[in-house]
Amino acid sequence: MKSLRSRALPLLILLAGALPGSLACARGNPTGGGDPKPREVAPPTDLTPDERLTIDVFDKASRSVVFITTAALRRDFWTMNVFEVPQGSGSGFVWDKEGHIVTNYHVIAGASSITVVPEDRKEHKATVVGRDQDHDLAVLLIKAPPESLVPTPIGSSEKLRVGQKVLAIGNPFGLDHTLTTGVVSALGRAIQSMSQRTIEGVIQTDAAINPGNSGGPLLDSAGRLIGVNTQIVSPSGASAGIGFAVPVDTVNRIVPQLIAYGKMIRPGLGIRSVNDSLARRWGIKGVAIYDVTRGGAAAGAGLRGVRELESGEILLGDVIVAVDGKPVESLDDLLDILDQHKVGDEVTVEYIRDEAKKQTSVTLQQV
Repeated sequence: MKSLRSRALPLLILLAGALPGSLACARGNPTGGGDPKPREVAPPTDLTPDERLTIDVFDKASRSVVFITTAALRRDFWTMNVFEVPQGSGSGFVWDKEGHIVTNYHVIAGASSITVVPEDRKEHKATVVGRDQDHDLAVLLIKAPPESLVPTPIGSSEKLRVGQKVLAIGNPFGLDHTLTTGVVSALGRAIQSMSQRTIEGVIQTDAAINPGNSGGPLLDSAGRLIGVNTQIVSPSGASAGIGFAVPVDTVNRIVPQLIAYGKMIRPGLGIRSVNDSLARRWGIKGVAIYDVTRGGAAAGAGLRGVRELESGEILLGDVIVAVDGKPVESLDDLLDILDQHKVGDEVTVEYIRDEAKKQTSVTLQQV
């Protein structure tokens, strides 16, 4: 055994001495000769018409998309000092050359300060002009040179078709001006806003929408706005191919009101209703009127609320079951129908009184 060890030792030393050189040779020139050359580049091919269209839309539309960051006030537990901390980020788009920016309400909710970065890459402090929590929309205002502001062309969502191409531009995870493409996956969806109101007629798309895309534009193949990216359905919090956008026809109806009045001017009947959950316990299907505003639209049309007789007996008020032929089963249904109208419109209200169905015409008032 001793002689075997003595014979093996020089061999191990020899191998150890040769190893670095061998490794160096293997790393430096594995083929053993000549300078390495890059492979020949394949000749370029022309872009497809669809690719050229997508590139053109992105080049034009991305100039209208802005990056939004928000901060919120916090108080130090020990010193009680108040300071600002980053809250989140999102997207938006230029509405006009006056500096109005449209985004989601949830992007700026609770923010103490808002910063908008448009195409000029300069940071602009923004003020909130108006907000509509029920439709998850908000309008900001920045002071920027008009030449740096490129308004997004407005399209229509009325005649959208499932399967048509769409493009989403936003700032997912803070990565500005990101483009994703897809199709309209479904129409007429309903989602809940932060106020728990139902947003009707929502567009569903498989274009990837991630955190930070909120408030960015959903565009058609001509680069026109057809929706505002609002929500995603995802178990992980990232895109799972199911995104939702508030339709542009709703946006185009609400945003001018937010700019003019700071809120949406809603048409109403001039009533207070019984809580839906209480009405359900009573077996009521529809909107039960609790009381009517004195001198209001409903009172003028003869609608009645809950009454107490001299005997102390409580009589149920009128129960609204339809407006303009559209069924009403809850307050949400009623508000959704009224949102399609404006103040001064006349609607036909069907209601139940004393177990008999009646109808009357009501001129909508501002609420």
